[in-house]
Amino acid sequence: MKWGGGGYVTGLIYHPTSYNVMYARTDVGGVYRWDGGGSWTPITDGIGFGPGEGTYHGVESLALDPTNDNKVYMVSGLTTHNWDGSALINGRIYVSQDRGASWTHYDLPFPVGGNESGRAVGERLKLDPTNPSTMFYASRTAGLWKSTNSGQTWTQTSLASKVLTGSEIMGLGTAPIGVEQIVLDNSGSGGGATTWNMYAFIAPEYVQKAGLTSTMYKSQNGGATWTPVTVPSSVSGYYVPHVVRASDGYYYVVFNKNTGEGAGGPGYLYKFGGINFGESWTQLSTTTQGGYSGVSVYGSGATARVALTVTTWNAGQPVVQLSDSAGAPGTWREIADGMTHWGSSGYRGWVDDVEIDPTNKDHILHVHGGGVWETWNASAAAPSWDEPVNNLEETATLAIVTPPAGASYKLVNSAGDIGNWVQTDLAAKPTRSPNSAWGNGDAADVLWSDPTYIVAVGITSNAPVTAYGSWSGNSGATWSNFASLPAGASTNFNDSVSIVTTSRNNIVWAPANSIPSYTTNNGASWTQVSGLPTPNGGLPNAYRLVVDRQSPNKVYAFDGGGAWWNNTTGKVYLSTDSGHSFTLVQGSVAANFAKNEFGLTTMVGNPNASGDLWVADGNTVYHSTNGGANWTNLSGFATVAANGSTGALQGATRIALGKAATGSSYSAAVYVVGTRSGVWGVWRSDDGGATWSRFNDDAHQYGGIGVIAGDWSTYGRIYFSGAGRGIIYTN
Repeated sequence: MKWGGGGYVTGLIYHPTSYNVMYARTDVGGVYRWDGGGSWTPITDGIGFGPGEGTYHGVESLALDPTNDNKVYMVSGLTTHNWDGSALINGRIYVSQDRGASWTHYDLPFPVGGNESGRAVGERLKLDPTNPSTMFYASRTAGLWKSTNSGQTWTQTSLASKVLTGSEIMGLGTAPIGVEQIVLDNSGSGGGATTWNMYAFIAPEYVQKAGLTSTMYKSQNGGATWTPVTVPSSVSGYYVPHVVRASDGYYYVVFNKNTGEGAGGPGYLYKFGGINFGESWTQLSTTTQGGYSGVSVYGSGATARVALTVTTWNAGQPVVQLSDSAGAPGTWREIADGMTHWGSSGYRGWVDDVEIDPTNKDHILHVHGGGVWETWNASAAAPSWDEPVNNLEETATLAIVTPPAGASYKLVNSAGDIGNWVQTDLAAKPTRSPNSAWGNGDAADVLWSDPTYIVAVGITSNAPVTAYGSWSGNSGATWSNFASLPAGASTNFNDSVSIVTTSRNNIVWAPANSIPSYTTNNGASWTQVSGLPTPNGGLPNAYRLVVDRQSPNKVYAFDGGGAWWNNTTGKVYLSTDSGHSFTLVQGSVAANFAKNEFGLTTMVGNPNASGDLWVADGNTVYHSTNGGANWTNLSGFATVAANGSTGALQGATRIALGKAATGSSYSAAVYVVGTRSGVWGVWRSDDGGATWSRFNDDAHQYGGIGVIAGDWSTYGRIYFSGAGRGIIYTN
C-alpha cells in the first residue's frame, strides 16, 4: 500500500565497481535494493526473516563484495541490550549471493544496535577490497573484530579488549557508539593480497572505557597491532560519523561534537593525508548551525566534488553543502535548503548520509528521517529535488480498521510516527489525516451503519508529548479534535490503545493501563465506564473493545492477561448500554484463555452475526456464537519452540475477518496469524474454522506480522503490517 518512505534510511551504499548496484539500509524496515527510476525492491521480507525475527530488520551496516556484485552482507539487530541492561543481545550477519533474493546467516559474538542512537554512522562492516573474505566490524560494545572466512567466525583484534557490560552501557545514559568505523587504505579490487594499512575511529566514551589515548588509531600490519594517531586539537574528543577515502588516497573526515541522529554541532570537516601523505590535517569547513554527519567525494585532486550534510531542523540553515574544489574553504554552496522539493515538504533533520552517484556527479542522494531525497542537477544554481521512495515503505503500523463494503475509502491506518490516515487509493499516498504532526496514530474505528463517521486517537511527539482524539463526519475529509480527554489518556502514552464508536457522537476509549471511558457528545466530556477493573499489568496493556455491528448497543471488552507471568487469565466483559457499564462474561472464565500481553492477543466480532466473537490468546483460537457464553477451542493452533534465538512460534496472535467466499458456509472469511503443525503463517478458513489453508509462504514472512484486517468488498484481500514495512496487501 502506498505511503512512500516514512522511516529513517540510515545509509546508502553503492557497489564499489558496479555502480548500477545500490542498497539502502533502514533502522527498523530491513534493506532495499535500488532499481533505478526512483524505485526500490525490499529484499528482507522472505527466507530467513520469519516470525519473531523483526529484530533483524534493524540494520546497522551493509557491505558489498567488490569482486562479486551479486554478493551482499548485512549486519542486523535492533538493540544491544534488553530494557534494563541485564542481558546483552548479540546480532547476526546475513549473506546473500543473489542481491538479496535469498539469505543465510551466522550469529555474531557481539551486540548490534541497528535502531539505537548513532545508527547512521558510516558502515561499520568493511571488507578488505583486495581480499574480501577478510572483513572487519567496528562494534558498539566490544571493540574491533576480524573475520577471515566471510563472517562465519570472528576474533577480537588488539585495538581494544574492553567489552562493555550491561550496567556500563546503562550508565552511559545513551546508546554505546564504541568503535565507529574502519577505513582500509586501499582502493584496489581483488587479487587476493592483504591490505595492511588501515585506520579506526573510536567514540570518546569507548576511548575512556577501554583505556585508549586517541579517538583515531592506525594499523600497518592488517590489524594485528595498533598505534594512536593525533587528531587536531579542535576536534579532540569528537565523534566521527563518516569518513571517505578518495581515489587519490586522501581521506575526508567528519568530526562532530555530539552523536546520534540529527546531533548538534559544532561540526568540522578535515582532509587527512593518510600514511602516504604524511598524515597531515587540513580544515575544510566548520559549522555551529547543527552538526555535520554525511560526506561523499566524486573525483580526486583539486577539482574533487565534495558533498557534506548538516543535520538541522531549522529553516534557513544549511542542509547539503557542495564544493567543486576538494572542499577548500570559501568554495562551499548550499544546494538543498530553499530549493524546490517535489513531494513532501520535509527534508531536514537526520540528514546523516549523502552519496554522489559514481557515474554522474549531478545525481546526489541524501537520507533523512522520512526516506531519501535526490537531485539530478546538482551543478545548477538552484538544484531541484524529488523523493525516490517508490516501494520503499518503512512505516510501523499499530492498528488497521476496514469499513463495510461500499465505503468511499479502503481502510484507516494508525501508524507510529506518522499518525492516523484514511486510505482512499491503495496506489496513492493518503491525504486525509486528523493530525499531520509528528507522532503516533494508536487506534481508530468506523461506524458500521454510517462509515463516513470515523474516530481516531494518538499522540503528538513534539515536546511536550500530548494525546489527542479526533472525529470526522465526512470519511476523513475534515476532522475535529475532542474537546477533552478521558481519564488516563493524558498520562498513559503507550500505544496499547483501543477505541470504538457505537453511533454518531457515542465513543468508548480505552487508554493504556486505564479503565475505559465513554462520551455521548463527541468528546466534549467523558465518563469512566463501570464494571471494569484496571487492566492487568506487567506490560503496557489495555482493553480491546469490540462493537457488535448487528446490535451496536453491545460492546465487548477483552483483557488478555497483560503478560504471560500474570496469574490472571484473559477475560471478556459485556456492555448492553453502548459501553457505559460492563459485566463479566462467565463463559470467558470457563474458557481459560492463556495469559499473554496486549501485542499477542486479539478479539474481533463478525459484523454479519450478532454475538459472533473470535479470540486469539497468543496460543490458540477460540470461537463463540453466543456473545461469549460458550467458547469452542479450535484444534490445530499451538505455540511451538522455534529455531535459533526467535524463542517461540506463537500459536495464534492475530485474527481478522473479511468478505466471505461465494457459496461458503460461514458469513466471513477468517484469517489467523499463527502456527499450525509447527508451520507459522497466515491461515485462512472459509468454513468458520472447520478447515484451514496457509495463505502466505516462506518467501513472504516480513519478519513477522503485527496487525491484520480483512477487506469487506473483496474476498481474499487482507491488509497487514510487517516488521517496519508499512501496510502490505494481497488478494
